[in-house]
Amino acid sequence: MKKKILLVIFLFTFLSGCSVYNSLMNISKLKFKLDSVGNFKISNIAVTKKSSLKDFNAIDLLKLTSEVAKGTLPATFTLNVDAYNPNSTSSTNQSSDITLKSFPWRLFIDNKQTISGNISKPVAVPGKGGHSIIPLSISMNLMEFFKNSNLNSILNLVLKLGGEKGSTSHIKIIADPVLGTPIGDIKYPESLTIVDSEFH
Repeated sequence: MKKKILLVIFLFTFLSGCSVYNSLMNISKLKFKLDSVGNFKISNIAVTKKSSLKDFNAIDLLKLTSEVAKGTLPATFTLNVDAYNPNSTSSTNQSSDITLKSFPWRLFIDNKQTISGNISKPVAVPGKGGHSIIPLSISMNLMEFFKNSNLNSILNLVLKLGGEKGSTSHIKIIADPVLGTPIGDIKYPESLTIVDSEFH
């Protein structure tokens, strides 16, 4: 009877060890890249379909000038992060899916550190080459970080980020992903710098 109990304990420990090992291996394989910027608004003015300063009408400019005079220029947008999971397994009982329990991030615009945040709920990333888009909701006062820039300079930056021809090339985030596992949370060993040019 004692031998059976010891065998059960050994098997449980072994399987737990395998789970930890697989989780650690999965961490090393999960990749991230900036995908897109969506629904960009400045002072609640949509810029998604604007491509130049001429696309801001007189009322828009009056409102924005008034905001700048008060030292505020609120901007909101969604930064979409592409999470890629290349993991696969030969075992039919071992899932290669990964769950991101937490995703603390810091946002940089033109290499200037701005705000930080986290995801509101866990995100599952399917295995075998699966992708999941992680939408980060950004809300910030641009004047807090670009107070030495004039309105035209800020609007040009906004258009580069979220305008009709906007891209994520001016943005990067530094993140510290946390993986949820059956035995507890496992944090990445070091911070990841995530850009739009390649997966990291």
